[in-house]
Amino acid sequence: MRVLPGDVRYPDLVQGWNARFVGRPDAVCLPTSTAEVVDTVQEAVRSGTRIAVRSGGHCFENFVADPAVQMVIDMSLMAGISWDPGRGAVAIEAGTLLGAVNRTLFKRWGVALPGGTCPSVGIGGHVCGGGWGPLARLYGLVVDHLEAVEVVVADADGTARAVVASRDPGDPAHDLWWGLTGAGGGNFGVVTRYWFRTPGADASDPSTALPRPPARLAVRQLLWPWAMLDEDRFARLLRNHGDWHERNGSAGSAYSGLYSIVGATPRGQNGVVIMSIQFDATIPDSDRLLTEFLDALNDGVGASPIVLERQELPWLHTTTWPGVTDRADHTKHAKFKSGYLRRRLTDAQIATAYRHLTLPDYANPTAGIMLASYGGAVNTVASDATATAQRDSIMRIVFATEWDRPEENDKHLTWIRSFYREMFADTGGVPAPGDVTDGCHINYADVDVADEEWNRSGVPWHTLYFKDNYPRLRRVKARWDPGDRFRHALSIRLPDAP
Repeated sequence: MRVLPGDVRYPDLVQGWNARFVGRPDAVCLPTSTAEVVDTVQEAVRSGTRIAVRSGGHCFENFVADPAVQMVIDMSLMAGISWDPGRGAVAIEAGTLLGAVNRTLFKRWGVALPGGTCPSVGIGGHVCGGGWGPLARLYGLVVDHLEAVEVVVADADGTARAVVASRDPGDPAHDLWWGLTGAGGGNFGVVTRYWFRTPGADASDPSTALPRPPARLAVRQLLWPWAMLDEDRFARLLRNHGDWHERNGSAGSAYSGLYSIVGATPRGQNGVVIMSIQFDATIPDSDRLLTEFLDALNDGVGASPIVLERQELPWLHTTTWPGVTDRADHTKHAKFKSGYLRRRLTDAQIATAYRHLTLPDYANPTAGIMLASYGGAVNTVASDATATAQRDSIMRIVFATEWDRPEENDKHLTWIRSFYREMFADTGGVPAPGDVTDGCHINYADVDVADEEWNRSGVPWHTLYFKDNYPRLRRVKARWDPGDRFRHALSIRLPDAP
């Protein structure tokens, strides 16, 4: 199916999550099968048409809505989920949204993938960026359960074809599988389907092929209005949260089933510091362990939080629980930045956060920072086993701002860019790999890190995202996309490219 300008569907199909970027392609193609994707790519290669691929539309930059893109391949009609007995794995098409993945895997077979917190994210882009979510400390990243992937590629002679690349090191296409375990989308071809099975799991039974989520989770939501927190109290709260993660970030911890987020919005317009927690309620002494975590969190803060929510929920309900799930208005202009943390924020960084969150001239309830649990089982995998190189962090930090009117772009971009640069001033304005930080996450794509105005570290953007895995990723690119037909501002470069 092809949608052209003038079609009533066209405006919806050229705008993704971030309203800052709206594409103007000549056509949006909506394939319903791998064969149709092959035909579409073949036509684009033959005609020299610049193409981009979208599954859920959540790219934070203009990789799809780029003026140079002439054709968008929208994968949203390919959303099937099934058991493939031939591969002994669950097959999920690339246009499937995470909400459907959660519901279908659990209701059919009682299993889950440790995916993200936004039900409207498409699995096509989520997985090839690593795939991280609230179950990651228990079960690792989504790519740690990736058995195989089907990709439509374009050979050097311009022939489009479908390739299945698997986890098996003996597979001739194994390098393509590896490249799609953390390099992000839009690099090598069009992902049409993934197959998932946990390494070592029974390949004959879908009910044991993937992890079973906890049957029940204790959920808590705590609130500290800014009126309760001066700088010392704010600093103590963030230090406590970070220190706890340093002590409890390893796999096998009694707290592997705990996922927490500390979020802080600017003080103006009733800004708050808020914490959301979910913890496996089925483990022995879960009540005591959760109490001890909360006591450690609030130790010495001197301001008891307001308890907004305290209950137990069955697992599937937590995947739409507002305390964790992204329920943002997806019609806003937005900018996001990210960082991996090997240790808690330094005292100087916490002071910087306090200063930027309490600026008298910046009040935006949809802006702020988020510190989220990481580590656990994620860190049991070698940094070169997948393309996701960050395998020894304990938390991730996300910077965000959203706004309504395009005439306010400069105001909001200046705030987040300045905040980020000052937060990582000791490493050139970016979270360069080192003792405290370990680069950025490609699924929170940020073109600023490739701009010397904002990245003065001397560390190139590709090292921030891919570290020592980048040379191998370039070799994968050279083999599977030698014509560089799949590209964007932060895509893997061919070996001879500058």
